[in-house]
Parts: sequence; C-alpha cells; structure tokens
Amino acid sequence: MKDQKLNAFDRVLILLLSWFYSGKFPKFPGTIGSLATLPFIYLLSYYQVNIYTLLLIITTLFIFAVSATQYLQVKFATHDPQWIVLDEVIGMLITWAFIMKVDPASLFLVFFMFRFFDIIKFWPATYFDRMAHGFGTIFDDVVSAVYAGICCYIVQYFFGPPA
Repeated sequence: MKDQKLNAFDRVLILLLSWFYSGKFPKFPGTIGSLATLPFIYLLSYYQVNIYTLLLIITTLFIFAVSATQYLQVKFATHDPQWIVLDEVIGMLITWAFIMKVDPASLFLVFFMFRFFDIIKFWPATYFDRMAHGFGTIFDDVVSAVYAGICCYIVQYFFGPPA
C-alpha cells in the first residue's frame, strides 16, 4: 500500500476504516481499535442516544465499512488487513447495545466480552472471516458482537446492580 499513490478519497477511507489511525498501532490493532471505541460509546451515552438511533448509527457504519473495505481490498489486492478496525468499532457498539450502560464495570464487560468472542470466533464468525469480500471482513465481528452482547446482557441481568 505504501508504494501506491493514495488520493484524498483513499486517505479519508483509511482514516475512517482505521478508526482515526488507531488500527495503525504495530501491536494488537484490534484491541487498540476496540479501546478507541470507548470514548465514542461514552459520547453516545452523554447525548442520551436511544437504541433506535444507535441501530441507525451501527447500520450506517456497517454499510460504509463493507463498501469501503471491499473497495480498498480490491484496490490493494489484500484481504482483511489488520489496520481495518472499523469492524471492531461496529462490534463494540453492537455489544454495548445489549446493555447501554457506561459505568466502568459495564464498559470493561463490553470490551472484554467483545474481544474474547472476536478472538475466539465461534461459528458462524469463522465462516464469514474466511470470505474474500468486504462483507466477510466486517460481518465476522458482527456475529462475535451478538454473542458478546448476549453474554453481557446475561451477566448484567444476574450479577449487575438493580435497575
């Protein structure tokens, strides 16, 4: 990618797909990208975003991420480069959508559960992870996020403070 000329459009896509370059960290870019999502979650909570608005944000990010990822993967002849972490952002938002709390314990739970399921990749996440298309690059994290979100909900339901 470094030896190819990048136009302004490509640079904007890279900025967003790498979640403001958090995915460019040399070690653990997925973990760093997930951590970099926490301020965004806090911001959404601060503005009291409801579940419907959150789902609209997630859907918009998903459509953008699939399209942009596919475009760049074809352009650079690559598959699922590690620096693309917008899928982690989407996954963290989906996981958070199951509980929508921002206390430190809840945010830690969201982060831990999402990273666990994203790393382990239970089926069908493994199926999508192998797809050579932008959809697969992004959707495996959506599947992992649903597993993580269900677990977060269960943990909060049985062990969380009373509502």
